[in-house]
Amino acid sequence: MQILKVTDEAFRPYGKVITGIDVSDIITAMEETPCPENVVYEPSISSLEACKSADEIAYSLYGGMPIQIGYCNGNNYLLNAVEYHRDSEVNIAVTDMILILGKEQDITCDHTYDSSKMEAFLVPAGTMIEVYATTLHYAPCNVAASGFKAVVVLPKGTNTEIERGACHTPEDELLFARNKWLLSHPDAKIEGSVAGIKGENLSVR
Repeated sequence: MQILKVTDEAFRPYGKVITGIDVSDIITAMEETPCPENVVYEPSISSLEACKSADEIAYSLYGGMPIQIGYCNGNNYLLNAVEYHRDSEVNIAVTDMILILGKEQDITCDHTYDSSKMEAFLVPAGTMIEVYATTLHYAPCNVAASGFKAVVVLPKGTNTEIERGACHTPEDELLFARNKWLLSHPDAKIEGSVAGIKGENLSVR
């Protein structure tokens, strides 16, 4: 698939590049995190949250709300699923990485989504971006064979385990974790998810 850049005009509906905050301390702290063969996600890492720039991110990008800073590292080339939150997600590319993005508004009322609507964007190493709340996203994809490393900033508690209750709205069926609504591709076989992605399980290779 075609891979655009986050500096391209096409990225504007999905998010924006953040400048003005020096996150080199967080990038340095990420050197201690693993980059395994598979994808690993940790929502909250104390060494990242202790960095000076964490306070600046909380103030400037989340208006002083409590946040968590974790990481998503590993090797991946496929879409596999899409998720969205009620708040923006901030990503810091520690390595070059690719994000495959779509729009929540394109999910149908019967909880299906056409993967052909998605676009892929290169996020260069050292770049910080905001991914809007209505932007469908999932794990980044590799640029280099050595894998990817990404910092993930979200409101505190997001992506943690939630006790499932009774459904009050149709969207409740997609609630997969705290502040996380998810649709998967059938090929990904993600247990407990709604396999509503139609079309190709997109690949950046």
